[in-house]
Amino acid sequence: MAERSDRAPARWRRPFLHWLDGIEAGWAVPLLIACFVVVWTLYLAVAYAGGGLHPDTLEAWTLGRNFAFGYHKHPPLMGWIAASWTFVFPSSDWSLQLMAMVNAGLALLFVDLVSRQFVTGHKRILVLLLLMLTPAYQFHAQRFNANSVLLAVWPLATWCFLRAFETRSALWAVAAGCATALAMVGKYYSIFLVTSFVFAALAHPARRAYFTSASPWISIVSGLVVLSPHIYWLATTGASAFTYALAHANGNAASSLGEVRNFLLGLAAAMSVSAVLWIFIAGTRLKQFPADFAAMSPGLRLLFSVAIGTIVLPVLTSLAMGTDLPSLWALQGLFLFVVLVVCGTRYPIERFYTVNVTVITAGVALAAVLVAAPIHAVYRNDRGYEEGRNFYAQAANELTREWRELTGEPLSAVSGDDSLAFATAFYSPDHPKYARPFEYQYSWGLPRKTTLDRGWAALCFRGQDYCGRWMEWVSGSAGHFVRRELTVQATLWGRPGLTREVVILMVPPRGNSASPESAADDFSASKRAAE
Repeated sequence: MAERSDRAPARWRRPFLHWLDGIEAGWAVPLLIACFVVVWTLYLAVAYAGGGLHPDTLEAWTLGRNFAFGYHKHPPLMGWIAASWTFVFPSSDWSLQLMAMVNAGLALLFVDLVSRQFVTGHKRILVLLLLMLTPAYQFHAQRFNANSVLLAVWPLATWCFLRAFETRSALWAVAAGCATALAMVGKYYSIFLVTSFVFAALAHPARRAYFTSASPWISIVSGLVVLSPHIYWLATTGASAFTYALAHANGNAASSLGEVRNFLLGLAAAMSVSAVLWIFIAGTRLKQFPADFAAMSPGLRLLFSVAIGTIVLPVLTSLAMGTDLPSLWALQGLFLFVVLVVCGTRYPIERFYTVNVTVITAGVALAAVLVAAPIHAVYRNDRGYEEGRNFYAQAANELTREWRELTGEPLSAVSGDDSLAFATAFYSPDHPKYARPFEYQYSWGLPRKTTLDRGWAALCFRGQDYCGRWMEWVSGSAGHFVRRELTVQATLWGRPGLTREVVILMVPPRGNSASPESAADDFSASKRAAE
């Protein structure tokens, strides 16, 4: 049937076949990726219309407000990207949602650069379509953080490494070193990709030619040059980002086995839809897999070793050190296996199947936008999010209004519950600074006296005991303060949703004429409904 369809396609298939004809002409792949970015950005805009951005995205934006070669919790790449993006685009929900999906689109573009090292024509498209049916490039990507930033960097580094190994030219060696360093300043988990490159090169039959050339040493030097500012930052600040990373190494043998099991099951689940579709495409030709594997080209064998390394090395590390190992840490490496499976087949894949997968992928995307996104938005408007995203903008605006009424000045500094503090910095028209130093983000210490003297505010959701106790502690030290409890309500397209109470603590600038509450009234706060 597939062969007959390719010879005499139905009328509705002809536009798709014309599009597939444009792959080698250079316009079909960019068109596919552009449509992917537009459709899934629209999904995010609709699905989260009544809710704010994810706290991880707000944290990335907050980090990027202060350029540095390192941050005390994460390497700096996600902050750099968020800062660069908002230098051009506005700081708004749709803008950062677009940023997240452009990152996913670049990831797919770099994957295609890897694929075209091994195949031409519609097999390149098939690789991208199968990846689009995994959750990595939409739902994982929308939480723009140190994990999702690797979606684009890993395939870029892999492409440069493949070219450097094959050509051994100085230019590609420099590119490989720089791209690998970029992966490391994205997240230290990328050490497993770097180590996999070394393992793959050592395992390859052409290893002598590669290691006796200048290519690997140029890559090492160029990578260290790019990393040197971050390495200097680590050396001069106590390497706190490493300390944060090593905080995940607190398990034992039993917990490590559970982590490894869940890690592998999570990756298998992420690939399940694509795997089922591939089984239908290959059909009885699956029995050729051993022969195809044995006849794999040298370039694919190199890529196979990289892919195995990115799975085996984290597993061995988790077992040896007792580290956490969520599967979402490895989603950026799924492309390696899809490229291997599709490009490793020696038999041709009929375009009939590629058209079918295109229709399925488009159908899923349209159903997500037209059906799932509105349902999700309505559901969350009534049920809310665990992190309280429905209330971010309302709480930020209410705090800003209260502060201006109290002091007559713009709000300059905010802390409290991290998600609310990040959200206030983003959504408040005053865009106050996140006041808690990141090295003390989880210690709940007292604000510095200079911070309080300049004026400062904090927010907690009512019922957050740890945050409420901290507010009492700060109030006892501040001496002059104003406390309020506000009721904020979620809204979606004019439809009211659930409500939640937010506690705010305001310390007016020293010398400001605002009248703080007396000690007797410290915690007999007035309630005001959100306007």
